[in-house]
Amino acid sequence: MNISVSDLLKLSNPNIIDIRGMENYNNNHMPNSKNINSKELMINPQKYLDKNQIYYLYCQHGITSQKLCQILRNQGYNTVNVIGGYEAWLLQK
Repeated sequence: MNISVSDLLKLSNPNIIDIRGMENYNNNHMPNSKNINSKELMINPQKYLDKNQIYYLYCQHGITSQKLCQILRNQGYNTVNVIGGYEAWLLQK
């Protein structure tokens, strides 16, 4: 499942997760997103995610987040990939 940045921005209070490294996140990120490194999220999803919530994941270009979303969906988590990732968000600003 995927969502465009423009559609994501229309949602009320979405759970947005930036899966890039902390350094990239600290440089800039989507508003109201929280940073959880992709490897940490893949190893310990139960620590961060609730299977009753929807999470919108993004990385730099949308490729890594797409793969991670599929892995997490296979484990029963409701994840949505943000198409184009952080770079798509920059173009929408």
